[in-house]
Amino acid sequence: MKIFDSHCHLDDRTFEPDFQDVMNRAAAAEVCRMLVVGTDRNTSDRAVVLAKRHSNLFASVGVHPHDAQSCTEAVMTHLTALASDPRVVAWGEIGLDFNRMYSPRKDQEQWLIRQLEIAETLGLALIFHERDSQGRLLEILKATAGNRPPAVVHCFSGTNAELDRYLEMGLYIGITGIVTIGKRGKPLRQMIPSIPADRLLIETDAPYLTPTPQRNKFRRNEPAFVREVLLKVATVRKEDPKVLAEQIWNNTCRLFRIDPSTTS
Repeated sequence: MKIFDSHCHLDDRTFEPDFQDVMNRAAAAEVCRMLVVGTDRNTSDRAVVLAKRHSNLFASVGVHPHDAQSCTEAVMTHLTALASDPRVVAWGEIGLDFNRMYSPRKDQEQWLIRQLEIAETLGLALIFHERDSQGRLLEILKATAGNRPPAVVHCFSGTNAELDRYLEMGLYIGITGIVTIGKRGKPLRQMIPSIPADRLLIETDAPYLTPTPQRNKFRRNEPAFVREVLLKVATVRKEDPKVLAEQIWNNTCRLFRIDPSTTS
């Protein structure tokens, strides 16, 4: 199989001591490509550096809603220049998070809208983060539709109604290790069969959201573990994992405009 971890944070400091071992384990698990996602200026810089060093890594740049209060136009200018690198295939992760409220709502909304404008200008795919926005992300996306590039809702954990709206907008849906977790993942498992096969992506969000059974042994998530996400999604959808892996590989490459015919 060829498996694509569509969202991870390999720039995280926890990966520094054993980075090559992490990459080797990913290869052994048939995880052939990974997208390293930026969340602010510094992490975006590090994501691009990693993607330039490793042919099976790609990068995104952007400012996460948690970091919106410290965002400036100077940061936007820097990220726009960074996005000119051919290893950058997406803008994100951006969005709204009204759960922890690390940044005020007005700042989150201001910089979400600004980044939507920039991504549209650049034609880069978008990666959305949404948590407890009570439909506000959907409202903003509807109001700013324009010529928006294709996008994925990262780590989807919303309602049936929200899923329907995202699909109506043509968005892709990113599934994490939450799908493998008993009670917490039950609502997601119930919704997964209704997601069109050509809109599915899988991801780790490493080093966070370790799937089962690995979460019983390892605190840190890593790209190799995205294989468990694939297998659980295949089981829930009653599909052949190899067939589903190929479908998701093609979906991910289509979204991020990467040649699907090579593994690096």
